Amino acid sequence: MEKQLVDHMMEPYFHKIYGFAVKKAYSDDEAQELCAEMVKEVYLSLLGAEAISNTDGYVWRICSNVFARHVSTKKKQGISLNGMELPYYDEYDLGEAEEELARLRREIAYLSKSRRKIVFSFYYEGKSIAAIAGEMGLSEGTVKWHLNKARNDLKEGFGMERKIGTLGISPIEATEFGHNGRPDPDGGPEKYLSDPINLNIAYSVYETPRTKEEIAQELGITPVFLEDKIALLENNGFLVRTSGDRYTTYVCFSPRKYSLEQIDRDWEVRLQVVQELLKKYVPKVRAAIADVQDVYIPSGNRELFEAAVIFYAIMNKCQIPIQKDLGKYWIKTLGGGAYFAQVELKQEAEDPEYEMKHKGTGKDYFACGCMTRESEKYEGVYSWSIDTRFCSRKGAWENNRNEDYDFLYEWICGTIKDDTANQEKVKRLREREYVTADGKVNVMIVKEKAAEFFAKIPELDEEIKKEFSGFALEQAMEEAKRYPSQMQDYVVFFHTTGFIGPMEALMVLDEMYDQGIFQPLKKEEMVTSQLLTFCDRLPE
Repeated sequence: MEKQLVDHMMEPYFHKIYGFAVKKAYSDDEAQELCAEMVKEVYLSLLGAEAISNTDGYVWRICSNVFARHVSTKKKQGISLNGMELPYYDEYDLGEAEEELARLRREIAYLSKSRRKIVFSFYYEGKSIAAIAGEMGLSEGTVKWHLNKARNDLKEGFGMERKIGTLGISPIEATEFGHNGRPDPDGGPEKYLSDPINLNIAYSVYETPRTKEEIAQELGITPVFLEDKIALLENNGFLVRTSGDRYTTYVCFSPRKYSLEQIDRDWEVRLQVVQELLKKYVPKVRAAIADVQDVYIPSGNRELFEAAVIFYAIMNKCQIPIQKDLGKYWIKTLGGGAYFAQVELKQEAEDPEYEMKHKGTGKDYFACGCMTRESEKYEGVYSWSIDTRFCSRKGAWENNRNEDYDFLYEWICGTIKDDTANQEKVKRLREREYVTADGKVNVMIVKEKAAEFFAKIPELDEEIKKEFSGFALEQAMEEAKRYPSQMQDYVVFFHTTGFIGPMEALMVLDEMYDQGIFQPLKKEEMVTSQLLTFCDRLPE
């Protein structure tokens, strides 16, 4: 056959052949060696063949022959479990022994890493106890103890029926990852949990703490293939070791069920909150910044500036205070991240028959932020932003870099120009539309220190906070029941302090635009909508 045709024929078999090798081998190294030899033999055989009527049969016959040659070089032993006479054999067709061998391989895979290594070294490689002890830095007595324990564990496991857990049959899928805090330079929790196995490992200990072996059984994967992943998650804070050598997690997974009736009740309260904010709080915010004149607004529309400040105020000055120690929920990664981690799962209504009174407006109430960026090069250069449907910025927090505001400040100061030396900086500013094609700054700039400016914005009146704090706490306690016990303090804190948050802020602005208090946003204004930058000078 022609090489191009053989390449095409081989493509779907690479993963299948590797899987075949893994099932037959006793170690990953042996599986890779087997796989390479099988692929080579199949490939060369196909190149020399003229036509094949049954490709599957042809491929697997060659693989079986390669495996038969492989095992023929091994030391022949029996399968005696009581004496631990483990399976080295010199023929491929094992008949009735094949099932026993498969079960024995499975049970060896469920041994701990160190015990598995000792068993393999002693029974499969024929090493002495003294040699194993020297290689592993253990006493000979400890090696003998491990071998004895391994015999007992294998006997017990060989006689039991291992059942795959729910996640092994129906693994969870994430619809979105979120974080509060500082991510790694190259990503937040999605860096670690976008791997489906990592995600399901973390979720497997969410409701009930589990050992490595119990995690493996829940996922239907032998521990040997999970150990590195478990270590990665533990070292980066996504798994936490508890008593009995079990693991739990403080990643917050959303419940897989929600209540339409609860959403209905919540919506009624949100409508009340929005009206209270419009009537009693928004006027105070606007009055607090009425005298601020050192502001650059690209379009000259002062309402754009006021809308951004109102959003900031609702997000940051209306929190209902609650005291909770959240230290244990803080995930610190080896990559420098420090944050609370959230994972959104697919959800379904637990009461689909409920007829909702408030079905919302069909509008998008998602918000990414609040995002703050601070220059390490220029004192006082700072930005606050939040991404919603009111803005046209792309890429959310990952595309919002500290260096953007360094470049912007340098452009304002005239220290960089549109020339070859500054090509990459200017390109970045134009990609984000912070500078227009004709060189105009397209971002709102406040000539003031950010902390001093935000200090002018009033807190929500205590009487209004008190008015809603009771319901906020009641709602939070009700919501916390949907979460495992170790997550309930986290849920109560964030649901209470975030009772007035991005959804209410968006609803307030919707009302102000709908009522004509603010004029509708123009397309060119959406770049800097809900984005405020602070520095010591304004663009000319």
